[in-house]
Amino acid sequence: MDVESKALNHIRKVLEQFGNKYFTSSGALKRTTVIEDLDNYDKDLMVALLSDDLLHKTYTSKVADVEIFEINKFADMLKYKEYWTDSFTKFNNKIGLTAGGKYIDDSEDVVLDFPYKDTVLKAGMTKEEVEHGGDADEPFLNETLAKPEIDELLEPKIFVNVTKYDTDGFHEVKSITDNDNLVVKGNNLIALYSIKERFAGKIQLIYLDPPYNTGSDSFAYNDRFNHATWLTFMKSRLEIARNLLSDTGYIVIQTDDNEQAYLKILMDSIFKRENYINTVSILFKNIAGASGGGEDKRLKKNIEYLTIFSKRYDTAKTFNNVYDYTEIGKLVSQMRENGVSWKYTSVLIDPGKPVYIGSTTDSSGDEIKLYKRENPIIKSISQLIREDDITEAEAYSRYGDKAFQTAMPQSSIRPRVMEKYEELEGSLSNNLMSITYVPKTGKHKGQMYEQFYKGDKFRLFAWLKDVSVEKEGKLYKAEKLGTYWNYVGATKNVNKEGGVSFPDGKKPEELLLKIIQLATDKNDLVMDMFLGSGSTAATAMKVGRRFVGTEQIDSQMELIERRLPKVISGDQTGISKDVNWQGGGSFIYAELMPKNQNFVKKIQEAQDNETLFRIFDQMKQEADIDFRVDLDKFEQSISEPGTLIVLDDCKRALLKILDKNQLYYNYADIDDADIRSKISDSDYQFNKNFYSSIESGEE
Repeated sequence: MDVESKALNHIRKVLEQFGNKYFTSSGALKRTTVIEDLDNYDKDLMVALLSDDLLHKTYTSKVADVEIFEINKFADMLKYKEYWTDSFTKFNNKIGLTAGGKYIDDSEDVVLDFPYKDTVLKAGMTKEEVEHGGDADEPFLNETLAKPEIDELLEPKIFVNVTKYDTDGFHEVKSITDNDNLVVKGNNLIALYSIKERFAGKIQLIYLDPPYNTGSDSFAYNDRFNHATWLTFMKSRLEIARNLLSDTGYIVIQTDDNEQAYLKILMDSIFKRENYINTVSILFKNIAGASGGGEDKRLKKNIEYLTIFSKRYDTAKTFNNVYDYTEIGKLVSQMRENGVSWKYTSVLIDPGKPVYIGSTTDSSGDEIKLYKRENPIIKSISQLIREDDITEAEAYSRYGDKAFQTAMPQSSIRPRVMEKYEELEGSLSNNLMSITYVPKTGKHKGQMYEQFYKGDKFRLFAWLKDVSVEKEGKLYKAEKLGTYWNYVGATKNVNKEGGVSFPDGKKPEELLLKIIQLATDKNDLVMDMFLGSGSTAATAMKVGRRFVGTEQIDSQMELIERRLPKVISGDQTGISKDVNWQGGGSFIYAELMPKNQNFVKKIQEAQDNETLFRIFDQMKQEADIDFRVDLDKFEQSISEPGTLIVLDDCKRALLKILDKNQLYYNYADIDDADIRSKISDSDYQFNKNFYSSIESGEE
């Protein structure tokens, strides 16, 4: 056994005296935690390590008769294995954002620069040192590729298991049209580059709900990113997202506050600061009670954020008018609790008999007819509550279309009416009067409209119905969107939406409806590269938008495959009743053809080292191994007698030697005889149709 292998075993024995501090629950060594404590000159750790004779001899040297602990050499031994034949893995040292030569998390400056501009994050997210061991879907795949390999990684891939689902069920499909919806299973970065030629510049809205990098998301992706690694992960995907977005389109990214500020700066860099639109705050949880929060010197989190950019501000489509709706009864109660006055407290029960008294004209010379009202009946909401023995909410539901407040509008009509009324009646004494005329502007432009005035100041009736809408028998106050959205109510039943459960990761269809309606029109194309449980696709389908989505996690793809057929069958959860959804539509499902990805899955699912060694034997025969690996040395290092290999460490080692540049088969190789034999005729024809622009040389 070589010195470094022996050193690892000694390190494990030394660190055991610190309990579980440096080990996961499954026994895997927390290498990064060890390195971080050494960087911080943890005295107890350094003393313990240097008390071991082998470690002391191997990792100290004398300079001017002073003994020095070679921490960098020690850290390199923890990070890198001798079977890597060059220094490419040094990219794993600390990929991140720099400012003035320092990593941004070591600097007070907020200037973003990527030290490895020509690298991308391979595969999914790291699961190193996750306390739950290796039971998630994308463990240990946090690696980088240098420029010579990137072109290969991002080549278009072969699609397999292609099917179309519509009201008649699943069907074999050999082609795709511009009207088809598409769901792709596979690594989302690689999938996005596979659809690039077909969808570049065509997507009107990209909505992203990525892992929040908090350590608590329900995503099967790892969300315990190193700060800089999370930004690098996002950078790779935002760059291709911008390419896919149309010149009139928008990208909306939902996060909490953990990375939102840095995400904004990253997007300033990729999408350019002049294309920034808004940051929207979304209330998802009300804070109640005194328990929780504050223990770690932080306030409870109840807000998330939408960071919105256009591709090009000068050509971006103007946002549609979208409104916030609050049930009137609830709104009145909220305003009262907040000490805000509610003005719509009067009801015109009976407008009385109109008696024509004369006419005047507007500024264009068009007639305005004046009427006195005989025997009108006006009551207050509180009076109606007592008389009808109903609640306030019921009163507004029953009488809301007749509720009003009075105002003193600044208009040219009112003075003309007052002057004529005084001329006709001899005074401004006015119990109630009305006019009829055709407005030149506003909501009632071009239509005969009746307007009421009351009192000698001729206060104008402002109707509640003009600023509210009726939905399912209830009256709602409608206000144009601002940058604060309240979705506490929408989260209460979110897990029932679509008939699939996705705790803490599922976004309400009501929220997605608002985003989609804000930025798109009918038949526009919407994309979500983190489909999750399929909420974006379901919402888009229900409001007549086309969609493209990607997802790589098996458990989440199962939710999508259950949910979207239910939508097509007329699912009545979520927004269905609000938009009168009756079912219909279709989508095409396709998978990136796995190559090394098959071995990734087998390694992930292995329950013991014996199984992993059998997988390794198969890998030697069939897998693409990273060209930098000396396979003989690697095999020797893991099979040396006395070498202690924890299951997670063994998984990590096998995943590391796989060439993850070869996770999927390239479309360029589809006519290779061996590959062609693995593809059905219908899948082959689908690929030829999907990539027809590439073969024809079109850009």
